Amino acid sequence: MLEAIVLINVKPGQLHAVADTLMEREGVHELYSVAGKYDMVAVLRTSRNERLEELVTGEIAALPGVEHTTTLVAFRCLSRKESDGTFSVGLEPGK
Repeated sequence: MLEAIVLINVKPGQLHAVADTLMEREGVHELYSVAGKYDMVAVLRTSRNERLEELVTGEIAALPGVEHTTTLVAFRCLSRKESDGTFSVGLEPGK
């Protein structure tokens, strides 16, 4: 499975429209709105290089409302500690 993280800058007022469209795309596994230099982070998972390229350049970067993207292709997952898809805030499970 190929994984990539796409950092996305969105035009003002377009965040929800872009997010709704991205969540419908095959290969967009997770999508986060974030604070800081970027507006959104998309986690992509595909089985083929060709699909990853189509998704990043043809579907995300070309989407109306998207100003700029930066793509990080993952070589190897170094930890599966947070594999349930949630972020740890330093609390032990069940507390």
